[in-house]
Amino acid sequence: MTAPALPRHFLRQVLLLLPLCHLLLGEPEPESGAGTWARFAQLPYPEDQLFLYDTFPEGFSWGVGSAAYQVEGGWSQDGKGASIWDTFSHQTAPPGAGHRQQHQHLPLPASGGDVASDSYNNLFRDLAGLRRLQVSHYRFSVSWARLLPNGTAPPNPAGLAYYTRLLRGLRELGVEPVVTLYHWDLPQRLQDAHEGWASPALVGIFRDYAELCFRHFGSQVRYWITIDNPYVVAWHGYATGSLPPGVQGGPGLGYRAAHNLLKAHAKVWHLYNDYFRSAQGGQVSIALSSHWIKPQHMTEQDIKECQKSLDFVLGLFAKPIFADGDYPQSMKTNFSSLLPVFTEAEKMYIKGTADFFALSFGSTLSFQLVDSHMKFQQLESPSLRQLLFWINREYNNPKILIVENSWFVSGSTQRDDAKYTYYLKKFIMETLKAIKYDGVDVIGYTVWSLMDGFEWLRGYSIRRGLFYVDFQSHDKKLMPKSSALFYQKLIEKNGFPPLPENQPINGTFPCGFAWGIVDNYIQIDTTPSQFLDSSVYVWDVHQTKKLIKVDGVVTPKRKPHCVDFAAIRLQISLLQEMHITHFHFSLKWSLILPLGNQSQVNHTHLFYYQCFVSELLRVNITPVVALWQPMAENQGLPFLLAKQGAWENPETVQAFVEYAKLCFENLGHHVKFWITMNEPYVRNLTYTAGHNLLKAHAKAWHLYDKEFRRSQKGKISIALQADWVEPACPFSKKDQEVANRVLEFDISWLAEPIFGNGDYPHVMREWLHKRHSIDLYNFDLPQFSEEEKKLIWGSFDFLALSHYTTVLVDWEKEDPMKYDHELEVQMINDITWLNSPSRAAVVPWGLRKMLKWVKSKYGDIPIYIMANGIDDDQNPTHDKLRIYYIQNYINEALKAYTLDNVNLHGYFVYSFNDRTTPRYGLYSYVAFQYEPKPSMKHYRKIIDSNGFPVPETPEVLCPEELILCPECSFFETRKSLLAFVSFIFFTFIVTVFLIIYYSKRVERRYK
Repeated sequence: MTAPALPRHFLRQVLLLLPLCHLLLGEPEPESGAGTWARFAQLPYPEDQLFLYDTFPEGFSWGVGSAAYQVEGGWSQDGKGASIWDTFSHQTAPPGAGHRQQHQHLPLPASGGDVASDSYNNLFRDLAGLRRLQVSHYRFSVSWARLLPNGTAPPNPAGLAYYTRLLRGLRELGVEPVVTLYHWDLPQRLQDAHEGWASPALVGIFRDYAELCFRHFGSQVRYWITIDNPYVVAWHGYATGSLPPGVQGGPGLGYRAAHNLLKAHAKVWHLYNDYFRSAQGGQVSIALSSHWIKPQHMTEQDIKECQKSLDFVLGLFAKPIFADGDYPQSMKTNFSSLLPVFTEAEKMYIKGTADFFALSFGSTLSFQLVDSHMKFQQLESPSLRQLLFWINREYNNPKILIVENSWFVSGSTQRDDAKYTYYLKKFIMETLKAIKYDGVDVIGYTVWSLMDGFEWLRGYSIRRGLFYVDFQSHDKKLMPKSSALFYQKLIEKNGFPPLPENQPINGTFPCGFAWGIVDNYIQIDTTPSQFLDSSVYVWDVHQTKKLIKVDGVVTPKRKPHCVDFAAIRLQISLLQEMHITHFHFSLKWSLILPLGNQSQVNHTHLFYYQCFVSELLRVNITPVVALWQPMAENQGLPFLLAKQGAWENPETVQAFVEYAKLCFENLGHHVKFWITMNEPYVRNLTYTAGHNLLKAHAKAWHLYDKEFRRSQKGKISIALQADWVEPACPFSKKDQEVANRVLEFDISWLAEPIFGNGDYPHVMREWLHKRHSIDLYNFDLPQFSEEEKKLIWGSFDFLALSHYTTVLVDWEKEDPMKYDHELEVQMINDITWLNSPSRAAVVPWGLRKMLKWVKSKYGDIPIYIMANGIDDDQNPTHDKLRIYYIQNYINEALKAYTLDNVNLHGYFVYSFNDRTTPRYGLYSYVAFQYEPKPSMKHYRKIIDSNGFPVPETPEVLCPEELILCPECSFFETRKSLLAFVSFIFFTFIVTVFLIIYYSKRVERRYK
């Protein structure tokens, strides 16, 4: 079987049919974005969800941004006037009266933007940060009140000088300025004199301010943004009053402000187009922010509600500018009495007043400031890719410059901002997919923001910068965060170029490689399949026509036989169908020894297990049997042992050894692979319990080694869960330390005493000693005696590891719900990873890293991947994810074997069927019937190929697979059955002969 090419090649062929259709059928009509939801619901899964390793088009512009009020500080320095945000942050009780009063419940952020990041006094510091990132463009806003303290002429020379120096510095760096004229900080004088954007007078005043900027700075600026996020300015500034100036004017006033903002933007665009474009050669647009929303159900009505939600937020401004000069029809239908009306001349004047589509998409603006009633009971989603496609379809394929995008982290997070970094990675990857898969014309991307600053209503409780700023410090140095290093590398590579380690390889595993499947516990059904009643019956042929039991007469009872258990035959046939060589399952201690000791042995269940393993061998499947596996009920122990302290009780150690001896005696001649403890979950294990569990394992191993190995010739070891742990910030030494600490606690805790040096890891002892010195609780590990160390060390024949997923860890506390206080570690999600329905991350390369790590710690010991799998939700779509999972995890195992020389001997998929392990099985179980899933058939193909052989190469036949006489093999394994059949046939012949013989004698006598 050939390892697959990267799924994106196939996906690209499918998705790029869209541009082909455009060529054949013409460009899509504007306002056709409603088809977006259906399109993305039909894309191939999981191929469309995979991370895209590719680069952005040549000339793609990488940038970073900031806003004047958020970072400049110097609120009254050098003649700057007050803005509405200055007023808001300084007032102790918002004044006002009437329906336009300022909002009474506005939170008051401490100190506001008075100093913030102090960019006004640290120009060269900011330029140094830009130089370090090597960005193509820098988006910043001009403070209207710094340039025109009263909102109108005369200008402030100090303000003109500051922005002139900034633009000169950017030119020297080769960084393109993208300049925003208005980013929410209206001069307070204009609000007091004209009621701000509620007044049409602002249209002309804004035009005059823009002209000043064009004349003074236009020769150095090619990209202008007139207004940032006019929806927030109008709706939350003048309708809800949630933002300064805090006017609670209701929808009517909000839409009037929006009307004036649109006119002001158009006025400035025409000003530039008529008087400055020919000389300065620049472009003008408006920064529009939007959320993304998906339907609760894929119904026509819910999709219409999603379309309406976008109309009411983004379409309010985008449709007049990028479509027909008028508001969306859904808004005019719903708000005919509130929505102002454009004249035909105004429509023509506004239509087309943008040279590119400037899009803002992020946490605060796109989601937190969208009122719930604007969502129409549909679901928000941070899908930048789908929004880009919707804009592309709705507004006839405009050039899109993403002028603001990022997420946020807690204000207490310092320089390792893993959560922020992974959101950035997700958004950039979605932008790449929009370009490569969807044909969207995205020309640039802007991270928000260059540095930490004042985050509007959130104040300093969150951070969104690539550079960390200590707001309590005097000099306000910019210190690069992990996200800055990530973005710097991404710009350098122009995206995510394919890496050799991400490519699948071809090759096969060695002959004798163990291909297996796992079932936690086999389905035990001791119901006999034959008539086993020992009583004697007489057939009443004359009267009742029924069988009549003869009292007091019984036949000798025969011994039970394996053929009595019909359930075994069914399970064995299903396992045969998979072509596996090994089957791994756990015994139930409580079924075999209900009291925990041999005072009561359940011989029926023990015999059932004997039959099961013997039948496995009969069909050439090697049983791999675990003696104990933790489970919810009594921790997988007999009730009395669980009641008496379970593994906390040292007596459980000896009870386990006696139980193991019973199993070795009764099953050992059929079982060649033993697991003492299967996946003890260390997160639920106390240090005392782990101590006793290790001693129990070692004693069972030595028991087998001394008394049973020579005659039974088997192997025995322990199976440990070994998920990989990756530092969330690869540039962070602290995250590397945290990742190593978790690996030592999760894997080495039980592995080091057995496979390492006979004692617990030094990292564990040192960390727990440190915690013990701080906390009142006793976190110290128990001590092994020298004799116990010798007993435990080396008690293995191989290393069995269960691996399911990879987790990211960070040292910075961000989310209390996912923070481990004992290890001081924060669990983080990479939201670009695929996830199963239970949110288990699908990270194939984590398996290879784990195997390399184990080899580096414990040497070249034989390793079996004893369990590897994910869940589904009984949806055929998610079994496609399992196919991807199996394919790629096995390929990473092949890399570990071939490229890293890991001594890998076997691979087992988890699990057998949905009856015993719901949602994880390769067989579904519905209406008392087992049905193979497509993933089972895919796994079988890999087994038949022994991996991923190079195409068109001769098949390598392993010696043990060369069966010269299949018929001989058939008869060889069924000697008892053949003898029984032969006896029946002989008896039948003799009986027929006697009947014929005596019949003829009777005939002669009567003649």
